[in-house]
Amino acid sequence: MTLRLPELPFDLRPFGPEGEWAYENGVLTGRAGARQDRFVPPGGEALDTASDAPRLLGTAPAGDFQLLARVKAGFAAAFDAGVLYLHVGEREWAKICLELSPDRPTVCTVVTRGHSDDVNSFVVDGDTYWLRLSRTGNAFACHASPDGEKWTFVRVFALGEPERAAEASIGFLAQSPTGEGCGVTFDRIAFRATGLVDLRDGS
Repeated sequence: MTLRLPELPFDLRPFGPEGEWAYENGVLTGRAGARQDRFVPPGGEALDTASDAPRLLGTAPAGDFQLLARVKAGFAAAFDAGVLYLHVGEREWAKICLELSPDRPTVCTVVTRGHSDDVNSFVVDGDTYWLRLSRTGNAFACHASPDGEKWTFVRVFALGEPERAAEASIGFLAQSPTGEGCGVTFDRIAFRATGLVDLRDGS
């Protein structure tokens, strides 16, 4: 299955468990099943099989970019989330999440280099928030916004060797690590073939 969104200059393909991905009238929907997550515990063995969650990904065009969307998550259990996802290698990937963490909606990030880290940035109101994932040179950045206009810097990081980072896949993920499932919605999706001049000026 291949999905083409008019907002994106690349095709999307599903990875991981079945995600019930669908697109209609500018709205992408998906669903994680019970206890599905993409996370390698920091205290576990790096060679353990990573847990998995439904992903919908495509290869980003060369050069700088911004992928953004308004994300809505059907919160029902701790750590349910809608996610923008970055994949560089089998053990090198990252997430920016709108997550119930554990009982309040929170903007969170995870960067995995063999093991995953886990960072809560700030609590938000409601089940809907804007997320943005960017590449600027060899670095990636995460931002979040209540309105898609004024953006709060969340994180900047490098991931993988430069040649692999240049071939990164990006897209969407749904997760429900402790619950019975979580539906997610992404709208106002946009792709910009430009990087960010200043990560911290709100643009």
